[in-house]
Amino acid sequence: MEYILATADMADTIHNILHTTIKTVYPKYYPQEVADFFCRHHSREHILEGIASGNMGVLIDGDVTVGTGCYDGNHITGVYVLPDHQKQGCGSKIMDCLETEISKKSDTVFLDASLAAVCLYEHRGYKTVGHGIYELENDVKLVYEIMEKKLEVQE
Repeated sequence: MEYILATADMADTIHNILHTTIKTVYPKYYPQEVADFFCRHHSREHILEGIASGNMGVLIDGDVTVGTGCYDGNHITGVYVLPDHQKQGCGSKIMDCLETEISKKSDTVFLDASLAAVCLYEHRGYKTVGHGIYELENDVKLVYEIMEKKLEVQE
């Protein structure tokens, strides 16, 4: 497996990873409105902005792009792995790469964890430091954990 910086020609592949993962995993934890919200949020335009920031990457296994990750400052803004490739270390590989990049500038990393991912992050040493609620249409609430982890600063 290799984690590389995303390029603009990967936008459709990243879009597919995000939307496939959201549509498959999120309805198990959240009302459909939450999955719909995240699919709208992860538009092609938003993906291209992430790529342009230089902070978005993809995980390639053989000839298949299986996951993506992105960060902003010391905040991990997304880690998504195609459902067929979950529980195989792909998410951990992406997290290792994101944490390494963040540790070059900060000793603390934050993320907003979906209910589906809280256990993954806890196993990586993240601690819940708060709870977030985002109100959506039809009185639906998106709830998530605000988590942090101390890092060793890389020189």
